[in-house]
Amino acid sequence: MTQIYRCQLELHDSLYFATREIGRLYETEPILHNYALCYALGFVDNPRYQTQVNPEEEYRYFCRHQVPQYQAHLTKLNEQKIYVTPARSLRHTAVLNTWKYADNRYHVEMQKTQKNIPSFGRAKEIAPESQFEFFVISEQAIQFPQWIRLGKWMSKAKLDVNTLENVQRHSNQTFTVSYPLNPLDVMFGHEVIQFDTINMPPVSLIRNVKLRGDSYRMSLRDGTVYLPANMTYQFQP
Repeated sequence: MTQIYRCQLELHDSLYFATREIGRLYETEPILHNYALCYALGFVDNPRYQTQVNPEEEYRYFCRHQVPQYQAHLTKLNEQKIYVTPARSLRHTAVLNTWKYADNRYHVEMQKTQKNIPSFGRAKEIAPESQFEFFVISEQAIQFPQWIRLGKWMSKAKLDVNTLENVQRHSNQTFTVSYPLNPLDVMFGHEVIQFDTINMPPVSLIRNVKLRGDSYRMSLRDGTVYLPANMTYQFQP
């Protein structure tokens, strides 16, 4: 039986990841990619959800080879029938931090650097107490952690989870989703009619999506929400 969990995050540290680079400004978009959430929730290197986990390939706190393995890791979640949607901001503020590389050597001849390394820059980060919301769709019961870490700084965030009741499934209908979605995962089995694009790596997301296909209808306290059914992780060839 399909279970849908409504998850809310509250940041307790500032959150940084470079969504886009504009000159010396490194900006963090107030949207969390579903790939990042899979790693933060511990689904990738957790033996409960992954079989034959290699200790040398754990990615929760340390990436040994600095090479993304999204297809290899997330395909295993398809086998477990677990899907995580991207997270939208419920409320957020931003902070702007300036960083600088300083050379503490004294009484030496100053020579021009031979490497293309910026001497200073600005990072636009999401401030503590900002809140985000996303959904997890699963064919099995999931035990969620109370705290997770996100972003380049491994920022601490509190996780609150509610299991949704009275979820209705509808077939072959036209509906609109206000939450961000991964287009690769949605276009498989759905006709996407219109959307707004959010440019961010590793895969740009879409929101305000109007599409046709199978859906989940959920009556929440703050309104009715639709999500596409049968979403699985898909990858570009």
